[in-house]
Amino acid sequence: MPPTRAQDQPTAVVTGASRGIGARIAAALGDSHRLVLGGRGSPALTRLARELPDAQAWPVNLADPRALHVPPGIERLDALIHNAGVLATGRIEECDGGLWRRTFEVNVFAVVELTRLLLPALRKAGGHVVLINSTAGLQANAARGAYSASKYALRAFADSLRAEEPRLRVTTVFLGRVATDMQRDVCAVEGLRYQPERYLSPASVAETVRAVLAAPREACATELVLRPGASRGSD
Repeated sequence: MPPTRAQDQPTAVVTGASRGIGARIAAALGDSHRLVLGGRGSPALTRLARELPDAQAWPVNLADPRALHVPPGIERLDALIHNAGVLATGRIEECDGGLWRRTFEVNVFAVVELTRLLLPALRKAGGHVVLINSTAGLQANAARGAYSASKYALRAFADSLRAEEPRLRVTTVFLGRVATDMQRDVCAVEGLRYQPERYLSPASVAETVRAVLAAPREACATELVLRPGASRGSD
């Protein structure tokens, strides 16, 4: 970990940090946290870590269970933000077991294992776990079976973690459509024109996460639902 501006500055791990929502969350926390930025090794991840005041790139493949480990230098952890995820589309008859397993590997199993590995560090700090979920975890729709099931499972994991670790704060943030590359791909599959102005912005999501972490310790937002406002749309 690079030298810090203040040794008592809280530490946060952000997964899926190389682009989109994860990169915005990292930028929003850059002035208040020491950051460990998880993502597939890429120039974008390295560049972001260099641009922020006190950040470390952590190249990791969350789809590979053997690659998961505690990031270097983590002894106390104030915030663990699970943002990484994959989206698989297709009707049930089109999606084989391999697709379901790949979806759950990143969206659920990696979250569970990384949280388990980091529990000692989270307990030391009385930390906060934030799980970036989707409104697909509240209502399943056609051609989203594997994705929605993984998001329902993620919600159940958050509930169990909250019940088992009362000293930790655990927050699930359910997102409607967000203007990201993933949403561009979804629109292509749906045959729709990508209209980012109709969706949540990654910056709005990041600001919400920042506010959740900044709340007084006696207050915990257990679940939040963010959807595009009236001026943007209703998805």
